[in-house]
Amino acid sequence: MALLLDHQFKELPPDKAIDTKLFLEAVSHIPSFFDCLGSNVFSVIKSDINGNIMKIKGVYLKDPAKYITLQDIVEAEREAHPAEWPKVGATLALMWLKRGLRFIQILLQSLADGERDENNPNLIRVNVTKAYEEALKKYHGWIVQKIFHVALHAAPYKSNFLKALSKGEEVKEEDCLSNVRQFLVNYTATVDAIYEMYTHLNAELDYSV
Repeated sequence: MALLLDHQFKELPPDKAIDTKLFLEAVSHIPSFFDCLGSNVFSVIKSDINGNIMKIKGVYLKDPAKYITLQDIVEAEREAHPAEWPKVGATLALMWLKRGLRFIQILLQSLADGERDENNPNLIRVNVTKAYEEALKKYHGWIVQKIFHVALHAAPYKSNFLKALSKGEEVKEEDCLSNVRQFLVNYTATVDAIYEMYTHLNAELDYSV
């Protein structure tokens, strides 16, 4: 599970403040996760995530001392753009990024929990479908939903997916899943903290694309 464990997310402090620099370093490796899913259709999510990361990074690099945490960025944009906020800048980018991160979290957690199609245990379609429906579907119009319906049926075999996560190494499934669980600890806490921040600041938007 080198792809995940090589780039662990950091443990959050008690106040759940997310260090912007550390977050950007960890999340910069997330887009390559979608290469493991095989289908080119997933490249849409990959491109979206990568673009949102770059938007947040662009804002951060303008004043790193001011934007120490992600909340610093979101609150600064709320003050600077009261009419447009939260549909503006890094606030909007992070809103969409967190949904892509949630998709990954639910997919990996579902695999780690042993959820599967008993008739086709080596397929991860059940896991990918759950992740899409819970994290992204409500924000997609019917055209985008149809595209992802095709992608769900093109999801790889579990064995191939886990091998891809392990950078092509032959690793026992349970060892892979153990590494997934280890990765999910700080990753899930970080994603949850971003969602909580958006709820607290009333920054969530429900429009679809």
